[in-house]
Amino acid sequence: MKIALFVGRFQPFHMGHLKVIKWILKKYDKIVIIIGSSQDAITEKNPFTFEERKKMIQKTLKNEKMKRKKYKIIGTLDVYNDKLWVENILKKAKFDVVFTMNSWTKSCFENYKIDVKKHPIFGKISGSKVRGMIKNNEKWENLVPKEVEKIIKNRL
Repeated sequence: MKIALFVGRFQPFHMGHLKVIKWILKKYDKIVIIIGSSQDAITEKNPFTFEERKKMIQKTLKNEKMKRKKYKIIGTLDVYNDKLWVENILKKAKFDVVFTMNSWTKSCFENYKIDVKKHPIFGKISGSKVRGMIKNNEKWENLVPKEVEKIIKNRL
């Protein structure tokens, strides 16, 4: 079984993230989704708790009819030590490859001789763009799955 790792803060989980997960699962049997900065919440950069972000992903994948055995969702703390950060993830998950567009994440895993690949970027969506649009009362709903929209609107 080939397993891929996908790391993100998912602040919030958006359509680009969903498309990356679907793209990865066309190539791999399972995906481990790491929610980074799991201790951070209720700040401008990290407005959602770990549990909210996990719920966003779970509800979206369930609505997409994705089988539970195809994915695993894990949180990881920011420890501000590259080696310790990777070791914490390695203790929690087994995987064959890491998918990321983040150069820091890439170098952390490559230092452990773990295969790191880039995934496509679908649309020009980012968590910071969505957060900014919410803050500025702009239309953001089409950038996130319906399940995520409901969770965010319950918070506003």
